[in-house]
Amino acid sequence: MEVILLVIHVIIATAIIALVLLQHGKGADMGASFGSGSSGSLFGASGSANFLSRTTAILATVFFASSLVLTYVYAHKSAPKGVLDSVLKSAPAGDAKEVPGGIPAVPVQPPAPAPADGGTKSGEIPK
Repeated sequence: MEVILLVIHVIIATAIIALVLLQHGKGADMGASFGSGSSGSLFGASGSANFLSRTTAILATVFFASSLVLTYVYAHKSAPKGVLDSVLKSAPAGDAKEVPGGIPAVPVQPPAPAPADGGTKSGEIPK
C-alpha cells in the first residue's frame, strides 16, 4: 500500500512541475504594462483562472493530501517501538529462562580465565 501511495505522490509532483513550467508567467507582461500593452495593472490582468492554473491548484491540493496520508502511514507502521522490543523479538526462544515476573533472564557467561603468565607486559599493546 505504501509503495502505491508513494508512486502516486511522485507522479503528482512531476505533473505539478510540468504544469508550472508550461504556464505563462505574470512577470512577462510587465513590460507591456508600461505603455505598450493593454493591461491595467503592473503585473498583468487579474481575470479568471485558466485551465492550467486551476489544474495546478487541484494537483497542489492532492499533493498536500497525499503528503499527509504518507506521513500518517509511515508513522503508524507496525515496527518495534524501542530497543527492548527489537531485542526480545530477535532473541532465540530456548536461550532465555523465565524469571518470576515475566522478564526473561539473560544467560550469564563465566569470565574468561586469566593468562598463565600473569597478564600482559606494560609496554605491549593487547591484540
